[in-house]
This record gives sequence, structure tokens and C-alpha cells, in this order.
Amino acid sequence: MNKKILPSLIICWTLVFNTGHAQQNILTAKEKQEGWQLLFNGKNLSGWHSYTQQKPGKAWQLQNGNIFLNKNSKSVYADFGDLVTDEEFENFDFKVEWKMEPCANSGVMFYVHESPEFKDTYESGPEMQIADLACHDDGRILKCRAGDLYDLIPSDTEWVNAAPQWNSYEIISNKGHLTFIQNGHRIVETEMWDDHWRDMIKHSKFSEWHGFGTFHKGHISLQGTETGKLWYRNIKIRRL
Repeated sequence: MNKKILPSLIICWTLVFNTGHAQQNILTAKEKQEGWQLLFNGKNLSGWHSYTQQKPGKAWQLQNGNIFLNKNSKSVYADFGDLVTDEEFENFDFKVEWKMEPCANSGVMFYVHESPEFKDTYESGPEMQIADLACHDDGRILKCRAGDLYDLIPSDTEWVNAAPQWNSYEIISNKGHLTFIQNGHRIVETEMWDDHWRDMIKHSKFSEWHGFGTFHKGHISLQGTETGKLWYRNIKIRRL
């Protein structure tokens, strides 16, 4: 081998290795300066609990620095109840990366009001849908596909990666202006809590749920009560 080529090959392999093994669940100096807060440290589930419970259910586990929802047909509800943040948030920029096994279904809820008045997170919190487009029924329904504001607004373009690839979601809510970003692409944008918002809810499955979409502050939630195994990482938020 030409000796001049060898150093170049070493540099290339180093770049490939480092790119494939990028450190996860950390904040850069720039992010810290901008006010970002890690919601998952990659080591434990500190800062999270299952909805209306004191701690996370048994199905919410750690695997290779990821939050792993490990459930099967024998799992009981208490084990996989939706995971929610201990803190509540009002105006925020939220980011998460997720992947799923084929045919899985889940979602990210926000403005979840934790109270015995509501049995589940989705009774109060709107949802950015997670669903496998290839083999889950929701993937065939407008307003229910991955990235949609569930049952309210369809995403304008499907930028989701097929399972089991990683995807990134970003939810920005600032003084009622809501934006969804999927894998770097802006796909949903709307105003919350105005007449149009209330009209959308009136014509959706949430029409009889008196508290849905009404709260201006609440918890972030990762849904565990649907189907399939899921992984989450790089969960962070910035208050606006």
C-alpha cells in the first residue's frame, strides 16, 4: 500500500468511527448557554414517573443509554403506564429522538394535566403521533400518522424514517403558537386555544373530553399504553 494513502485512510476510519459512536444524552456548551435542560441523563429515570404514580413502571427500563419500553402480552398496565416528567412546562422548545420495532405505535403528549380527574395522559394532553407507516393501521389514516397532531392536524409531508431507524421530534409551543418538526422538517404549525383550535377539537374524537387541549401548562409524556417496543434518547427542553 502506498504510504501516502495510509494516513488518509486512518483519518477516514476515525471519522466514521466517531460519527457512529457519537456521545448521547449530553448538552453542548452552546446548548447550555442557550438554556437547554436535559430531561434524560442516559443513566437512570430521574425526573420521570408513570402517570399518577410515584415512580416509573417496570416496563420503562434503561438499555445502552436509552429509555427502553420493554413490554409484551403479559405486561400489566401498572408496568407500562405513560411516562411523564416530574416538572411542568409552559412555553418551551422540546426535543427527543426515538426509534421503534416494526408495527409499533406511541406518541409524545404535552400540557398533560396530572390529576385523578383524568385516567390517561391523552385525556388532557395533545399528541405528536409516533406510528410505523409501513404496518400499523394509524399509518394509513390522515391525522393519525407519525408526526401528525393526533386526530387534529395531518403533517404536510411524511419525513419519518422506517422502523427501526432513529427519528428526531421537536415540539415548540410559545404563547399558543405550536410547531412540530420531524427529522429537521417543519410539518405542522397552528395556534392553540383560539376559536379554530376549539372547533378542531369539537370535530375530533376528543369532543366530549372537557379538559383536552385546554391547559396552558403541564407535563411532557412518552406514551407506553399503545403497542410495541420503543427506545428514546437525547431528550431535552428549553423554557421560552
